[in-house]
Amino acid sequence: MAGLFRENGVRFEQVDYFRERLTAADVKVLLGKLQIPAFGLLRTKEKEFKERGFTPETPEDEIIAAIVANPGLLNRPIVVAGDRAIIARPIEKALELIK
Repeated sequence: MAGLFRENGVRFEQVDYFRERLTAADVKVLLGKLQIPAFGLLRTKEKEFKERGFTPETPEDEIIAAIVANPGLLNRPIVVAGDRAIIARPIEKALELIK
């Protein structure tokens, strides 16, 4: 992702969610910018996802708490630009947001 931004002359700040842990409030802000339900933030292939049996009907607060406790559940990379955000998969989707 960083290489893509550099190639396109985009200034950015990279956040490692494993070192700079998110709070529940941070996750809620991301959800607002992404305009998706909490279930949409989950990496469905993670072991913990499968063990917990998350579904789209799982309460938002339960999913948010799980993401805060285990950032590996967070689908990423997430690119934030102002009041909007996108899950950049594939990474080229990030350019759609910043252009």
